[in-house]
Amino acid sequence: MEYYAHPTSVIDEGCTIGAGSKIWHFSHIMSECTIGERCNIGQNVVVSPQVVLGNNVKVQNNVSIYSGVTCDDDVFLGPSCVFTNISNPRSEVIRRDKYENTHVCKGATIGANATIVCGITIGAYAFIGAGAVVTKDVPPYALLVGNPAKQTGWMSECGHKLNFDNNDIAICPEHNDEYRLTEKGVQKL
Repeated sequence: MEYYAHPTSVIDEGCTIGAGSKIWHFSHIMSECTIGERCNIGQNVVVSPQVVLGNNVKVQNNVSIYSGVTCDDDVFLGPSCVFTNISNPRSEVIRRDKYENTHVCKGATIGANATIVCGITIGAYAFIGAGAVVTKDVPPYALLVGNPAKQTGWMSECGHKLNFDNNDIAICPEHNDEYRLTEKGVQKL
C-alpha cells in the first residue's frame, strides 16, 4: 500500500488511491472513485463513487464530495464545504441516472462551509470565499463571496487578491508574477 489510511477510515474495494496520499479518521472512500497522488483527505470526509480527485488535492474535515464531481490537480476544499449532484432532489424520486457534473479546475480554492450547486465549472485558480453559495460557472482567477456568490475581484495563483493599475496590470506580492486584466478575464503573463 503506497498511501496511508487511518484505521478508522473505510475504503471500499474498487477505488484507486495514488501514492503518498493520506486518509484520516472516520472518512469513507467509496468504490469506483479515483484519488490522485499526494492528496490529503481530512477527518470525516465522504468521497462518493465516480468522483475524481487529481494530484495534491487537499480536502479538509467534514467535506462531502458526491458523484459527478471532478477536481483537477492542486485543488483545496475547505472545512465542511459541500457539493450537490441533483438540481431538483426529492426523497421519493430516484434520480441516480441524472447526476449533474461539477468540475473544479486546477488550483482552485473552495472556502469553509461553501456550497457548490451541481452542473457548474469553477475555473482554474478561482477562489470561493467561506460560506459562499455558488450557483453559476466561475471564471479562472475570480474571487467570489456571499449568498448567492458574486464576484468581488481577482486572485493570483498563490492566493493573493490582485490590484490592477491603470494599465490593467497586477503583480502578485508573493512571487512577483504579472497578470493582465482583459475583456475575457485575467491572463497570467
